Amino acid sequence: MAAYLGIGKPTISRQLATLERLSLIERTRDPEDARAQVVTLTAAGTAQVEQVRAARRTHVHQMLSGWSDDDVELLARLLDQLNRTLAQEPVEDTTRGG
Repeated sequence: MAAYLGIGKPTISRQLATLERLSLIERTRDPEDARAQVVTLTAAGTAQVEQVRAARRTHVHQMLSGWSDDDVELLARLLDQLNRTLAQEPVEDTTRGG
């Protein structure tokens, strides 16, 4: 997860510990690799994610309310293109100093 997000292992470990203390995630040992953990959203975590997504959708909708339909469609096409490009690129690990 740390490599995927491009952050250090200690950072992701602290963040996961905080999320676990808030009962937003559960961590269990990976049955196939005892060194790894499986991270799962709890019901409270899922509810929190949905609340944040709804607030973000409302905010973006408000921000774009003055845009023309053509401009919104262009933005959507370009964001789709950017997302497809990013999905093809590996995330560089910047925590190793080079």
